[in-house]
Amino acid sequence: MVPPVATAEAETPSTYGTASPPPNIETTVDALLAAQRANRWAVSSSSASERIGKIRRIAEWVEQHRDAILQAGYDDFRKPATEVELTEIYPVLTEARHVCRHLKRWMRPKWVKPSLAMISTRSQIQYEAKGVTLILSPWNYPFNLTVVPLISAIAAGNCAILKPSEMTPAMSGLVARMVTELFDQHEVALLEGDVEVAQALLARRFDHIFFTGSPQVGKIVMEAASRHLTTVTLELGGKSPVVVDESAHLQDAADKVAWGKLINQGQTCIAPDYVLVHRKVFEAFKDALSSTIQKFYGHDSAARRQSPDLARIVNERHFRRLRRLLDESVAQGAKVAFGGETVAEELWIEPTLLEQVPEGAPAMQEEIFGPILPLVPFDDLDDALAKIRSKEKPLALYVFSSRSDAVRKVLQGTSSGGACVNEVALHFLHPNLPFGGINHSGHGSSHGVYGFKAFSHERAVLKHTRFSALKMMAPPYTDWVKKLVGLTVKFL
Repeated sequence: MVPPVATAEAETPSTYGTASPPPNIETTVDALLAAQRANRWAVSSSSASERIGKIRRIAEWVEQHRDAILQAGYDDFRKPATEVELTEIYPVLTEARHVCRHLKRWMRPKWVKPSLAMISTRSQIQYEAKGVTLILSPWNYPFNLTVVPLISAIAAGNCAILKPSEMTPAMSGLVARMVTELFDQHEVALLEGDVEVAQALLARRFDHIFFTGSPQVGKIVMEAASRHLTTVTLELGGKSPVVVDESAHLQDAADKVAWGKLINQGQTCIAPDYVLVHRKVFEAFKDALSSTIQKFYGHDSAARRQSPDLARIVNERHFRRLRRLLDESVAQGAKVAFGGETVAEELWIEPTLLEQVPEGAPAMQEEIFGPILPLVPFDDLDDALAKIRSKEKPLALYVFSSRSDAVRKVLQGTSSGGACVNEVALHFLHPNLPFGGINHSGHGSSHGVYGFKAFSHERAVLKHTRFSALKMMAPPYTDWVKKLVGLTVKFL
């Protein structure tokens, strides 16, 4: 499929759906919540087979509408079809298939062994649906990051209200169409619109909120959830570092860093945000990375600008933010080592490498979320780790090294949501790994069984007979009872 040339701004509403809120959003939200609360017990009592059937229908819909998904990705920010396949369609289908294969086992109660004091009991952990859930999804991967959490919510037996980003109206409208065609609003509903809709939703009580976005908005979501003591899963971001030591295979590292950084034009929460490179190999790595970008996207600025394999910045506001970050960093002393061209009319920022970047410059202080990558030399691994630890805990961390002791030192000396050794970003696609952040970069995990558990309550259930040794410790507390309690505390 070769998409037509886009003719509209990224924020222009499309025929896929409307980005405008309903006429009376407060009434609409209240009606949806009431309907889903009335239906939640019927949904939560559904069998594994029934939930699997719903998830399979999602997968079938995705397969049947593959071309529409590719087109929506192009319409929103000229995303290459291959990237849409890899980052939007593949994760959804992988998640759906994985959940369908394993859900019956996940749903079974887990029997737990009794302690000696509990020898006369039988206990298990039962997974119960949390109830009515809210999924707030971002613009950078609007299909994947809306539908994958929805699959987890359905797997756990929840009702859900979805609020996708208004910045990608084509893809958000397509998800709205899917939800309308597959689900009754009493079970799954979707509301399009801007911040007004999000505020109306966050003002209500949900049983769980799943949010993907920036740490700044994550704080707002968590504060709103705290008013109702609602549990949250927050997938945020941060400045994900790369460490390249002197033993690394430089060309392999350059190929993987370039791909991980520039897919979706750097608009990825786990994209490399800055690279710490041992000074002995700094120039060689910079040259390898520059050559890789040329090999991937074109040998000069004009060719890269015409490359069909580079997306565009999502909208004018984010373009201005990135150009300000670049201009201010250069004004403070950073040097453009590669790229640097910007074209406002096309929302185009060329893949750009920076060096000699002052620590206080915006490129080293703000999450970049675009195709700009600072390269920072280090002389000693301890210095590199100190720089990483001086910032908030990132969503991802990457280390390239041939030395197991160096890898171990990096992993033990840092904290991040996830990490890859001699690789970039692939942990996101692994269905058996938890995906999530820590502190500033997130709270809780998703994907596979971890997504199922995020939308479930692990309920402790203990069963006892009438004949219990513990009854011997009931009042009145005679000397015999006190002695029995003392023996229990000491030995059991």
